[in-house]
Amino acid sequence: MERISNNQPLKDRTVLVLSSNASSDLAIELERSGARVITTPEIESHEPESYVALDEAIENIFGYDWLIFASVHAVDYFLRRFHQLNHDISELDDLRVCAIRNASSTRLEEMQVHVDLVPDSHAAIRVIEALEAYVGGREAFRTANFLIPRSATSDDPLPQVLEHAGARVDVVAAYRIASTNESLLAQLRALLVGGGIDYVAFSSPSDVAMLAQLCDTTDLSPSFQDVVVACINQPTKQAADEFGLFADVVPPESSITALVEAIRSFQYRER
Repeated sequence: MERISNNQPLKDRTVLVLSSNASSDLAIELERSGARVITTPEIESHEPESYVALDEAIENIFGYDWLIFASVHAVDYFLRRFHQLNHDISELDDLRVCAIRNASSTRLEEMQVHVDLVPDSHAAIRVIEALEAYVGGREAFRTANFLIPRSATSDDPLPQVLEHAGARVDVVAAYRIASTNESLLAQLRALLVGGGIDYVAFSSPSDVAMLAQLCDTTDLSPSFQDVVVACINQPTKQAADEFGLFADVVPPESSITALVEAIRSFQYRER
């Protein structure tokens, strides 16, 4: 068994925390335990670098059976461009509209767009199950055409899952996610792809939502399948579940100190 210091049980371990005030305290406590802490950068949304694919999809909107919106950003940027190209909301009446997350559904309704389906879960496999139940069986996917507006760098696995089920799927960049610290964002993405993140620690449900926004996905499981997930309390664990993450570490007490101690204890068991 590897010998480790009682003071620094997280030495040589990389922990991802979110850039919230509570998470800054969490980062300090984790660093005291020897962890290398990566903090997510602040992000913002912008127009896409090119409208070519989005414009083509909009001009051929009647060729689709379904529109799927996974975020408020997707709704806002798609409909803004839709209007700029002199299209009317009524043109969407013949399409089925799926809104993943209640916030997306609310924004669509505010914009007078009908919503046919709001899945109970954000995870891609649950969305597929909800769609399958709605259309009356998976065989219907083979004749269905889906349009999914999203960011150019989205990690959402839904399009691949739909294609595997036999559907035709067009994914178009309606916006892009940018950061004031692009080098940190690039580093984080490289670490995730290369398996360089050992833990992700959430200090609140909003932390989970922030990470999903950063990755522009409603299902974080593919990007974090080999990462230990630590949640400060049960509400945060529930939020992680909704985004496809299984919490490995949940302390009995809801505090930063208890969360770090639970991570430390988990690390002892792993080693």
